[in-house]
Amino acid sequence: MNLESPKVVISKSPQEVFDFLTKVENFEHIMPESKQKFETLAADKFLFQLKGMPELILKQKEEISPSKVVLGAASDKLPFTLTANISEETGKTETQLVFDGDFNPMMAMMIKKPIQNFINALAENLSKL
Repeated sequence: MNLESPKVVISKSPQEVFDFLTKVENFEHIMPESKQKFETLAADKFLFQLKGMPELILKQKEEISPSKVVLGAASDKLPFTLTANISEETGKTETQLVFDGDFNPMMAMMIKKPIQNFINALAENLSKL
């Protein structure tokens, strides 16, 4: 299952956006209002929970400065990645979040809308930096 957020424009440099996204504690600032729990577990790992969803642990998997940050599930039970693609567009920064998960069709059908809403909210909140 592959989902994409709308591209958002951020009035910061690509390096500033990259630096923000590589500090996992900053994700608390862009979480949707439905966030019930957020904990930084390590320099590269955090736990969060949204209303009606189980707790998830995300871990940084890859960084390509200043154009890409990849987070992935810390557990193999729900294999997915969340990638932030960062690019410079005429003095501003354009960012898009891409969710890629390997789920059975039934699970994909149940979680598609909540995940899409989640990445859209993250992107929208990122645009307010």
